[in-house]
Amino acid sequence: MSIFRQNKKLFGNNIEPACEYCRHGSRSSDNAMILCSKKGIVSPFYSCGKFEYMPTKRIPRRRPKLPEFSREDFKL
Repeated sequence: MSIFRQNKKLFGNNIEPACEYCRHGSRSSDNAMILCSKKGIVSPFYSCGKFEYMPTKRIPRRRPKLPEFSREDFKL
């Protein structure tokens, strides 16, 4: 085993299993449920023993919008 190789996943090593980003699941047309090839229609946060992580299915969260500042805010 090489000391230079790390088995770090794209979003970290502590991924909470969820059908939302599983290899076997795909979003329904209304984006409310997951269509699983193993279990049928399930909740996005459900997970089973067949869970296989797919980082490309993960939707990144939006960053909060930063407040607008003016020059007056930085004057002493």
